[in-house]
Amino acid sequence: MSFAFPPPPPVAVPVAGSDHLFAVHRVYCVGRNYAAHAREMGKDPNKEPPFFFLKPADGVVPAATAIHYPPGTSNYHHEVELVVALREGGRRIPVAQALGKVFGYAVGLDMTRRDLQLAARDLGRPWDFGKGFDESAPMAPLTPASRWSGPDRGAITLHVNGELRQSADLADLIWPVADTISFLSDYYTLMPGDLIFTGTPAGVGAVVPGDRLLGRVEGLEPLVVEILPAL
Repeated sequence: MSFAFPPPPPVAVPVAGSDHLFAVHRVYCVGRNYAAHAREMGKDPNKEPPFFFLKPADGVVPAATAIHYPPGTSNYHHEVELVVALREGGRRIPVAQALGKVFGYAVGLDMTRRDLQLAARDLGRPWDFGKGFDESAPMAPLTPASRWSGPDRGAITLHVNGELRQSADLADLIWPVADTISFLSDYYTLMPGDLIFTGTPAGVGAVVPGDRLLGRVEGLEPLVVEILPAL
């Protein structure tokens, strides 16, 4: 048995401080996981359990330095997030065991075609066109969990052209990392290689070609990305 054509290479994120790569399986994203961001999107964070959407694995841009402005949008938004990378999976993972499944953490951007996302939301349609497109998930290199004091607290920020746009603390997460992993495992069989984007703070906004984004989570490798013109 052979492939009809050569399969694409796996998407793999560099591991900081080593020559190892982390092969990506799936990309889960938590929606509205900071109270202030939920409110800026017109929602009440006190009334909702966590919800998720997925991005394609090949939407990840490992160790990104530049991404292209995507087609089909005139309102392209940044969302800085803590990304969790799993080394083990499972189903119905207890909260107390969840962090033991984590390989490492990174800074990521959930880039969003906001106009397409909101149009789909208002029509009760899926968010795929707004969230799951090419180069929609740039990431910094992963820091192994053993080398970081998180994920319960630490500053998370995003600057655009030197201007602070987003600022919060991981302690502000409505659903902390361990709870998020446990909840998600009730609905999916989590696997080694899964990434979880844990939600963005308030302050999301539009970017254009030529903008330079600097995403930081205290103690992790920063993410510096330039927005290039559309292909």
